[in-house]
Amino acid sequence: MPRLFVALDLPEPVKAGLEHLCGGLPGARWVRDRQFHVTLAFLGEVEGPLARRVAEGLHGVRADPFPLELRGVGHFPPRGTPKVLWVGVDGGPELLALHHRVHSRLERLGLQLEERRFAPHVTLARLVQPPLPELLRFMDEHMAFREGPLPVTDFQLMSSVLGRSGAQHRVEASYPLFARRPG
Repeated sequence: MPRLFVALDLPEPVKAGLEHLCGGLPGARWVRDRQFHVTLAFLGEVEGPLARRVAEGLHGVRADPFPLELRGVGHFPPRGTPKVLWVGVDGGPELLALHHRVHSRLERLGLQLEERRFAPHVTLARLVQPPLPELLRFMDEHMAFREGPLPVTDFQLMSSVLGRSGAQHRVEASYPLFARRPG
C-alpha cells in the first residue's frame, strides 16, 4: 500500500544541481531518481476513501506564492549518530504558514500527524555509520551550497511505494497557490 505525504516538489534543474552533491561519502544511501522534495506533512498509509478525502480537502488550503532558498548541508539528528544528510531550506514565514495550513486541514480531515517540530530540508541520503572524518569533509565542502530563490507556486500530494531499490515517489495531485487579493 502506498504511503502519502504532502510536499513541495522541486524543479528539474534544481534536482540536477542537488544530484551533483550525491557522492563521495561512504555509508550514504543517496536519494535516487531525482526524488528530491520538501516534506510538509507525512501521512503514512492512507486507504481509499480517506485518501480521496485528503486529495479533495487539500484544495481548501490557501496560501500566497513565496520564494524558497536551499542553503548549506547538515544531518539529523544534530547530536548522536548521523542518520540523514540534508540540504537546508529557507522559505521564511510563508513556508511555515503553508506547513501549518496543510497540517490544520489534514487534522480536520481526521488524520493523526507527527508532533515533531517542522525542520524544512531536502534529504540527500540516509546514512549508515559514515566515517566521521569523511562526513565532516563532505559537510565542509558543501556548506556554501546555495540555490534560489525559487518561486513556490504550488504543492503536491505524493505517494511513496517501497521497493527493493528504495522508495518510488509519484505526484498524485498538485495544488496551486494564489496571491490573495488586497482589500
